[in-house]
Amino acid sequence: MIFSLLAWLGAKADEGMWTLMNLPQAVYEQMVAEGFQLSYDDLYKSPNAIKNYVVNFSGYCTGVVVSPNGLVFTNHHCGFESIRSHSTVEHDYMLNGFYAKTYEEELPNKDMFVAIMRDQIDVTPKLMALGIDDMDDNRAEEVIDSLEQAMNDSVKKIDKTLSVEIKPYYERNAYYASVNQIFGDLRLVFAIPKSMGKFGGETDNWMWPRQTCDFSVFRIYADPDTNGPAEYSERNVPYHPASWAPVSMQGYKDGDFSMTLGYPGTTNRYLSSYGIREMRDAENATRVQVRGVKQAVMKRHMDASEAVRIKYDSKYAQSSNYWKNSMGMNKCIDSIGIIRHKEETEAKILKFQQQTGFLKGKLDLAKMKQCYEQRFDADRAWMYFVETFWRTNELTGRAMGANMGMVELKGPADNLKKQYFEFKDNSDEWDEALDKEVLATLLKNYREHVDQKYLPAFYQTIDRKFKGNYTAYVDRLYKSVLMKKGAKVYPAKKSTQKDLGVQMGVDLAALMAQLRSEMHESSVEIEQQEKYLCAAKLRMEEDLPHYSDANFTMRMSYGQVKEYLLGGKPSGWYTTAESLLEKMKRVNENEEYFAEPIMHELFSQKDYGKYTDPRTGKFQLCFLTTNDITGGNSGSPMFNGKGELIGLAFDGNWDSLSSDINFDSRLARCIGVDIRYVLFMMDQWGHADRLIREINAK
Repeated sequence: MIFSLLAWLGAKADEGMWTLMNLPQAVYEQMVAEGFQLSYDDLYKSPNAIKNYVVNFSGYCTGVVVSPNGLVFTNHHCGFESIRSHSTVEHDYMLNGFYAKTYEEELPNKDMFVAIMRDQIDVTPKLMALGIDDMDDNRAEEVIDSLEQAMNDSVKKIDKTLSVEIKPYYERNAYYASVNQIFGDLRLVFAIPKSMGKFGGETDNWMWPRQTCDFSVFRIYADPDTNGPAEYSERNVPYHPASWAPVSMQGYKDGDFSMTLGYPGTTNRYLSSYGIREMRDAENATRVQVRGVKQAVMKRHMDASEAVRIKYDSKYAQSSNYWKNSMGMNKCIDSIGIIRHKEETEAKILKFQQQTGFLKGKLDLAKMKQCYEQRFDADRAWMYFVETFWRTNELTGRAMGANMGMVELKGPADNLKKQYFEFKDNSDEWDEALDKEVLATLLKNYREHVDQKYLPAFYQTIDRKFKGNYTAYVDRLYKSVLMKKGAKVYPAKKSTQKDLGVQMGVDLAALMAQLRSEMHESSVEIEQQEKYLCAAKLRMEEDLPHYSDANFTMRMSYGQVKEYLLGGKPSGWYTTAESLLEKMKRVNENEEYFAEPIMHELFSQKDYGKYTDPRTGKFQLCFLTTNDITGGNSGSPMFNGKGELIGLAFDGNWDSLSSDINFDSRLARCIGVDIRYVLFMMDQWGHADRLIREINAK
């Protein structure tokens, strides 16, 4: 067994997204061997444990508390929507940046929050005792919800600001409950101009070397009487945490220990070879195709109008991010040979099953393969459906919402004719000309790529009444009652039921139901087989530590500051001010390297003073580590061996885009923005003296 552990640690030294409440001792000991200097309890159990100042940032990113007054660092792209929502043509904070010089100037944000995980509990034994393994999905969900509610009732008797969430781990072979404290008053404090916060744009996204200064600053506000969570109120005051991340100006060197703590979104490293093939061919390829078409339309309209750009900057960034991710992942799946590697692992598991009888009569790889083949066409059509109609334009969003119970139905419950729904006037959030062209383009694209049996019924209307003219059809659609500002829509009225937009919603809902029905039986069996496959792998390798796939709960990753081979040459493990300035001067070749004159001036200095690295004599901007990273890790703090903040994770590299399904330590790198780069911009560009003093970096 000792030999097995040593072999595992040698092979997987930097791989893993580990839960802290049950971190294997072998993993902790390996961390210490690589340079971690704190105790086991300093990670999770002690009152000032590191986990206490790492936050779930609004349900899609990570942040870290860095001051006694509740300042939070996260990525610029995580704060992008907040920055956009406060921007106007007159006060364009995305373009020009923002700094609140006083508490009173800090900007509140609707529907944003941070959640701090206070505890985590393994509830697997309770659920197994209730027989959850033998329940169908609906019954299992009911049992989990019931336990979750009971635990919520219990913790709220202790502290009413706490809440409990139960999630599955290890492909539903385990279940953990996270106890969270959610702060709903989060205010924007500091943002740098988009030129720096998104420097390099899509050209540099997922690429190395990087010079992007990807950070923004928020503040948590709390109830003035309790220092606990509170929804927005002018009475609220800055939150005073019991502990916060110490910020280090000491830098790092090649081979230094690095640890990230954050909320990685989704990985699928236990996924079968059949699942990966489906992901590559039915899902990723579809996402790349549709988003490429959509983004071309968006970009043209955004380039033509500043007002349109402000409305769509965030939407475009979100779309293009996973467009490029899917493209890179498919490339890696083929170049690394991941499907073949998975097939080899599955052959070993099959042999193990034959030798031991484990899960005999349950795990059936032949059945799994058959089920994936049965649902492939419908799954591909489902992806085209989602990428074409779901949250891609205002019209289909309203049409589907009105027909799928996503919009509140108002009026007397006993009188259908007087019941109505209405959509708020959100005209400041979208542009009609862009929206219409996107929909017309995607309608045509959908038809060209899916089987005719997956065409919604309204395509007959397009052919019959509009002679196949998608633009004319969309022009008529936008005269629908659904699009009238402030209008009440009465679904029981005959005129409403004949409305073109309402009919589209009915047809889309019908197709969605058809696709779900077609995939249901295969999907249920696939989920069960994937669960068995994971259980078999865990049993076959039971003498080794294993982490669960990411599911947007707190995870720890450790590794080293380290370069890799890029095109057969050493990549370097940090970038410098000189490399940034060189790219800025290439703006005529690439508009995404634009930076204001003040930025050219700031990065042309000969002496950066305290921001200069004492070892290299350079002003270092971004750096590479072997930490494990995926979506959701954006904004994750990067700590040194003393538990001091040295950077913020913001990206992975192109060669590791398959890491969500297969971690390759030779290629996988986490890209972080150096905390000294962050502080430099706050100091030298923003002149944010009060924040610099509050953070008190050493």
